[in-house]
Amino acid sequence: MWWLILLLIPLGWAVLALPSWRRPELGLLDGQLRRCPASPNCVCSEGESNGHAIEPLRFSDPPDAAWSRLIAVIEATPNARIITRENDYLRAEFVTPLMRYVDDVEFRLTPAVIHVRSASRVGHSDLGANRSRVEKLRTEFEQAPKQP
Repeated sequence: MWWLILLLIPLGWAVLALPSWRRPELGLLDGQLRRCPASPNCVCSEGESNGHAIEPLRFSDPPDAAWSRLIAVIEATPNARIITRENDYLRAEFVTPLMRYVDDVEFRLTPAVIHVRSASRVGHSDLGANRSRVEKLRTEFEQAPKQP
């Protein structure tokens, strides 16, 4: 009986982690960040008007300087790595410390703001983790020294 329980525990963990191995649809769609799914584990500053909505990152320095500042903030963030870096689009993966789930965070640079989308790959609710992540990144972005 105990051997069955010991066998089922790792199997259960594998089943729970399986969705994190597939990549969700990411990137720009018609020049904008994709909308969030119906589940509450996503926030986006572009095209959302419900509980998924979050403010974009605002800046007063030149767009290229703000973009470089954002990249520096992400590179200094533990458990984060930049996957795609383009002139006006950036995608990073953030790994949760305890369960090692991967969350995708995307940014789109415009002349006035940096739009952001943060979504969990696993589960239905994230208990506000993506919103908290974006707000923490916002604070670090605003406090980071502006480049000349």
